[in-house]
Amino acid sequence: MTAPTADSLIAASPLPRTEARRLLEYATGQRREWLLAHGDEPLEPLVSERFLALQASRINGEPLSYLCGEREFYGLALRVNRAVLIPRPETELLVDAACELAPRHAAVLDLGTGSGAIAIAIAVTRPDLRVVATDRSSDALAVATENAAHQGLTPSRLSFRAGSWWQALAHAERFEIIVANPPYIADADPHLTEGDLRFEPRSALASGSDGLDALREIASGALAHLVTSGRLIVEHGWDQGAAVRTLFLRAGLQDVHTQPDLAGHERLTFGRAP
Repeated sequence: MTAPTADSLIAASPLPRTEARRLLEYATGQRREWLLAHGDEPLEPLVSERFLALQASRINGEPLSYLCGEREFYGLALRVNRAVLIPRPETELLVDAACELAPRHAAVLDLGTGSGAIAIAIAVTRPDLRVVATDRSSDALAVATENAAHQGLTPSRLSFRAGSWWQALAHAERFEIIVANPPYIADADPHLTEGDLRFEPRSALASGSDGLDALREIASGALAHLVTSGRLIVEHGWDQGAAVRTLFLRAGLQDVHTQPDLAGHERLTFGRAP
């Protein structure tokens, strides 16, 4: 029996061609250019088996990013696994906002950092900033620490803390900018059992009966950790803008407003400490 080639495996795959090629790149450890140049050459049996196993997992719905262990965010290649949420393109708006609003040499806090995507992107884009990132998951912090090291970020520029939201900080710590992309899906939302969400950590997605539990905790504790005129910026669901603005105002934040994403959905809410 003739050993399969890269070309034959891709041609026979039921997956979209781009996905099949990406899985084969991962299975072979080779770049796309190599596959194009050697596509008609027989592959080692173990490589073919690895590809077919990855293909079966993808057909079953497992996210491509988890299968290949990597996701691009803000132009950075980041490691991801099932311990962390897969970074979304819309979250890049949160990085843009933080980098635009942060004064020179400011201290920035990223609450619930997950893979470290937001904190790392901010630290790489604005080398003058000192960034602190927190998460209650030790597995997530291990992923974030590895990603930071891969980008050449030292603890003096980006440090990590273990703890749930404000519990990870010392009482007197203050920041010019605080950002968060917390869980904001309602616990009973049927979307949690569909698509990629089935494979992502539930604790990074769902937050109470209305999806606002984490956002309530973040808003209520913000003034204790913001400098005068410091900014809190959070990402939230497309239909939660009004509710989050109310939470910010009740917490004593000023200049509260919401920014839409590129699709026109309310996505980021801002507040300023008095």
